[in-house]
Amino acid sequence: MLPPPITVSRLDVSRIEPLLDDLDDDQVLGLEDELLRATVVEPRSMPADVVTMNSRVRCREENSGREWSVTLVYPQDAGKPDTVSILAPVGAALLGLAKGQSIDWPGRNGRTLRIVILDVEYQPEAAGDYDL
Repeated sequence: MLPPPITVSRLDVSRIEPLLDDLDDDQVLGLEDELLRATVVEPRSMPADVVTMNSRVRCREENSGREWSVTLVYPQDAGKPDTVSILAPVGAALLGLAKGQSIDWPGRNGRTLRIVILDVEYQPEAAGDYDL
C-alpha cells in the first residue's frame, strides 16, 4: 500500500529540519522521506483536520478496535503521558495525516496494524497557537 498524501506546515518543517542533524541514518531517512513527500503550506492555510506538531489525535487500530488519543511532540516534550515524539517512527508517520486517513504499521510478531485517524482533537494552527 502506498503511503497516503500528507500536508505539513512550513513552520513545522523549519523546526523539524534542525533535528535531523542529530539523528542516525535510519531515523533521518524515515523523517526526511515524510517531509519530502509532503505538501508544505503556510500555518494559516493548514486544514484543521490535519495532524501537525503538538496536535492531539484520536486513533483506532483496525484489527482490535482499540482507540486512544496521543499528542505529537518534539523530542524534548516526549515521555509525558499520551505523547509520541516526532523522532519515533510512528510519530513521523502520523505527521501530516488527515482525519479519515490510515497508515499500516508493523506490529509485534510481524503483523501489520492499520491505524486510522479518527479525529484531530486539537491542532495549534486551527487554534491560532503558532508559538507551541
